[in-house]
Amino acid sequence: MSSLKRKPLVVVTRRLPDVVETRMRELFDTRLNHDDKPLSPAALVQAVQEADVLVPTLTDEIDASLLAQAGPQLRLIANFGNGVDHIDVDSALQRGITVTNTPGVLTEDTADMTMALILAVARRITEGARIIPEESWTTGWSPTWMLGRRITGKRLGIVGMGRIGQALARRARAFGLSIHYHNRRRVSARTEAELEATYWESLDQMLARVDIVSVNCPHTPATYHLLSARRLKLLKPEAVVVNTARGEVIDETALARLIEVGDIAGAGLDVFEQEPAVSPRLVKLAKAGKVVLLPHMGSATHESRIDMGEKVIINIKTFMDGHRPPDRVLPSML
Repeated sequence: MSSLKRKPLVVVTRRLPDVVETRMRELFDTRLNHDDKPLSPAALVQAVQEADVLVPTLTDEIDASLLAQAGPQLRLIANFGNGVDHIDVDSALQRGITVTNTPGVLTEDTADMTMALILAVARRITEGARIIPEESWTTGWSPTWMLGRRITGKRLGIVGMGRIGQALARRARAFGLSIHYHNRRRVSARTEAELEATYWESLDQMLARVDIVSVNCPHTPATYHLLSARRLKLLKPEAVVVNTARGEVIDETALARLIEVGDIAGAGLDVFEQEPAVSPRLVKLAKAGKVVLLPHMGSATHESRIDMGEKVIINIKTFMDGHRPPDRVLPSML
């Protein structure tokens, strides 16, 4: 009589949608995080020492020092999320550990939120939304009160023309924005024609010409502070900056300073350099109506979280069945 095949031990670092956790329990020996608090460094060490598969999120720092303490049984890190800047993919590969992510399922939701931030900053939506609850609307409508900026006819500069950048461009065109973009590689002529997009090899030249800048590229060593103090100074005084990618791509200190002195009109930020900490200068600017700050909500829909979980399950199941998982991440891809 043959012995039963052992189910792989899968350690999940944060709480996932019930339907995802239930399916994972059915398929694997799954250890869940019911408290939904980020694991402590000691708990993460224990997880990598015991798990066959680790399912982390962006709140977990999976660096070389942690991976050096991993047990020999850890062979897969199935990230719940698209970005893998919190995982040392090189170190994982050197140790024979496969890394996967969940691309594609966040595209539409993140593009929606990016467009919402563009509108919120330009039309002062969050600032206006506070007026009635705070009982500050005492004089009624006025021709010169709460004036924002029209976005139709303006130029949108997209930094990173991947899936999300292209989805944003489609939405922005419907609002009458002219599409400009900078990317590591120029997109196909067919995509450019569909989006009526103008390509800029030089990021500096694009920044100097657009009215709205949207950051939609991943955080890598090459994109750290890509929007540096020098580059931010190239923007028009009436320009606004929107970021739904990663906070590290923008020099936050320089951005806050330029908004404070009026060299940049404003910003809409869903991500921050030191999450969950947010710069007090940015908070002060938000209270003054100069910036809109959101708590990393870009992909926060029921649909996307379930889709992400399903991708994680597929990657684990495929790997454990001896096949290459569909969403494997390699250092050359970053």
